[in-house]
Amino acid sequence: MNTMTLWHMSGWEFAALACAALLVGFSKTAVSGANTVSLAIFAAVLPARASTGVLLPVLIAGDVLAVLTYRRHAHWPTLWRLFPAVAVGVVVGTLFLVWAGDGVVRTSIGVILLLMAGVTLWRRRRTAAGDEPDAVTTRAGRVKARSYGVLGGFTTMVANAGGPVMSMYLLSAGFRKLGFLGTSAFFFLIVNVSKVPFSAGLGLIDGRSLLLDAALAVFVVPGALFGKWAVNRINQHLFEQLVIAATVVGGVQLLLR
Repeated sequence: MNTMTLWHMSGWEFAALACAALLVGFSKTAVSGANTVSLAIFAAVLPARASTGVLLPVLIAGDVLAVLTYRRHAHWPTLWRLFPAVAVGVVVGTLFLVWAGDGVVRTSIGVILLLMAGVTLWRRRRTAAGDEPDAVTTRAGRVKARSYGVLGGFTTMVANAGGPVMSMYLLSAGFRKLGFLGTSAFFFLIVNVSKVPFSAGLGLIDGRSLLLDAALAVFVVPGALFGKWAVNRINQHLFEQLVIAATVVGGVQLLLR
């Protein structure tokens, strides 16, 4: 894999990755989707394709902390409906990575994120979100879960950018703050762990990348603790606005790079 080791990285480059790792922890316990900024930082410091393999274990570290924090708030019926479609998306994303260049990947993900944000804003103007995520039990809800699941699996495989897609789905399904965070925590822990064999098979994870991950994982912890402190001080409306804003910023960043 064409990446750097700790010994060939400047202090500024490592500091940038450390800040991105802090943001990963914060996004996992506070504002899901904000880690699209981390994705952009990793891709700026490391080779774009290799950066996805380095970032994946850092995301898993954040997922573990999020599960420990919000494990009692997960909505498992929603998760079971999503996983089959996500598996399809991961396989499609793996095949896409075999031939697609960095430019095609970035443009595709950026367009998807902006479309998802637009659809969510449109839906929220038409109808107020309910307190319970019972919309997933209807036929329309099942179709929506499959569509978002495939997109989420695809985007998380090709660019670790599945967070904003799933954020848009969970908001549109009517999840409140804690249910949103608990459900997304288990979702991404399971999905990200399942991606490891695919990433290793593509040569995106190796001994050098794992050494760098070990150094960066330390910075995920304070980010997660700060997120846990902050989320209790963010009201529901602001929380939803921040999630959507993070999605839009991430999509625009990918299109402009």
